[in-house]
Amino acid sequence: MKNIFALPVLAIVLSGTALVTCGKDKPVTSESSEVTTTKEGRQFVLDTLNSKIEWKGFKVLQSDNTSHFGTIKFESGDLTVKDGKLESGKFVANMASLDNTDLKDDAEQKTKLEGHLKSADFFDVEKFPTASFEVTKVSTPAPEGDYNTLMEGNLTIKGITKPVKFNTNVTVKDGEVSIASEPTDINRDDYGVKFQMPVANGIIKNEMTLQVLIKAMEKK
Repeated sequence: MKNIFALPVLAIVLSGTALVTCGKDKPVTSESSEVTTTKEGRQFVLDTLNSKIEWKGFKVLQSDNTSHFGTIKFESGDLTVKDGKLESGKFVANMASLDNTDLKDDAEQKTKLEGHLKSADFFDVEKFPTASFEVTKVSTPAPEGDYNTLMEGNLTIKGITKPVKFNTNVTVKDGEVSIASEPTDINRDDYGVKFQMPVANGIIKNEMTLQVLIKAMEKK
């Protein structure tokens, strides 16, 4: 039987990507940035059916041959647009929705990997059912690269909050907002996800890659 390794995500978004835990879970620790955004502008609500965080984790070398990947769904979210540009936003991810897609043809190994990722070894979904991302600052255009917006915010996974930055392309058109982030590496150690397999089975890299894809519709 082939070895399976697991890497946390999120989020995002990826939360955060997509991510401050909400409800009963209070942050264990926080190094959050001050929120400088406002709620002034047009209000939009997240389209949860067409929004997701894409995650990818790696063994030893960062290549497609040593990776597992999949998605996480959003539970809720909202954002504000001012003068045609993103002004603020907060997005909550449902960590129980974590799904592996590269093992879709091997149901047994897919179930095993997803269960491990959701266990206390990794995301501890029973204790921390959500993750979140709150936008703290928006810069347009983005300082570099092929993206039109730099989105800075507080990402919370497993009750731990850290500031992160995502280069994104933001499109506002016909009452809809689309946000697509650049694939961004997040250090899982920063969020208390420290599981490591025996060396003989391959070292799991600390970096996990998150990409946040968001659709939001204007509130009527």
